[in-house]
Amino acid sequence: MADKAELDKAIAAHGMWKTRLKDAIEKGTIDTPAEMIRVDNRCTFGKWLYSPALNSVDKTSEHYKTVKDLHAEFHKTAARVVELALEGKRYEAEKMIGLDGEYAGVSSKLTSAMVGWKRSLG
Repeated sequence: MADKAELDKAIAAHGMWKTRLKDAIEKGTIDTPAEMIRVDNRCTFGKWLYSPALNSVDKTSEHYKTVKDLHAEFHKTAARVVELALEGKRYEAEKMIGLDGEYAGVSSKLTSAMVGWKRSLG
């Protein structure tokens, strides 16, 4: 069953990624390989999102579908930022996490979608 607490934790956890990415850009290193970041079902939220904790009604809702798609895109984009950072392409990585960057856009959409899903739960 969809759970407000899980969505709150996910919003906070995904918000922390910008800090991690900035650190990776600055240092040129990160503790998690890009290949693992790219996979959307290994983080705590992803495990919950794909788990049987969500019933068939949850998994057929528009909120679920939107969040699931954006969550996958978020992970792909975060992994790309890490790849650029590790390749020493600091400018490109910073551009992606900047205000009008691809990562910033996906992150914002994901957060909005999670907040919308949470609100729909009453």
